[in-house]
Amino acid sequence: MTILSSTILLPQMTFHAHHGVMPQERLVGAQFTVSIEATVPFEEALLTDRLEGTVSYADIHQAVKEEMAIPSALLEHVAGRIARRLFHDFPLITALKLELMKHNPPMGADIPAAGIRIEVTRNSHPTT
Repeated sequence: MTILSSTILLPQMTFHAHHGVMPQERLVGAQFTVSIEATVPFEEALLTDRLEGTVSYADIHQAVKEEMAIPSALLEHVAGRIARRLFHDFPLITALKLELMKHNPPMGADIPAAGIRIEVTRNSHPTT
């Protein structure tokens, strides 16, 4: 069997968090959705049924939850923090696709959400 790619998916994790440029956004908070696609070479887990050959999606969720609890002005900064944390905590992750959406953003538009998406590799993620 040849594995072309292996990805751990955590779609649409929902959090109440306090991110935003306006002081009121940080005070009241809003609903956010985070979707993660983590590239992990988990061939060993396919063969052995052992967690050591992959990354626990529960642990990824916990790391994202902890980063979402830290207020930031910009979604870009939150996404960068999450990416750095996941690469630091989980050496098997080689690449990430991360989408961060803010529901009902206060921008005077009839839009259900606004947000960002990043795709980064272990070698390209920011270090600060």
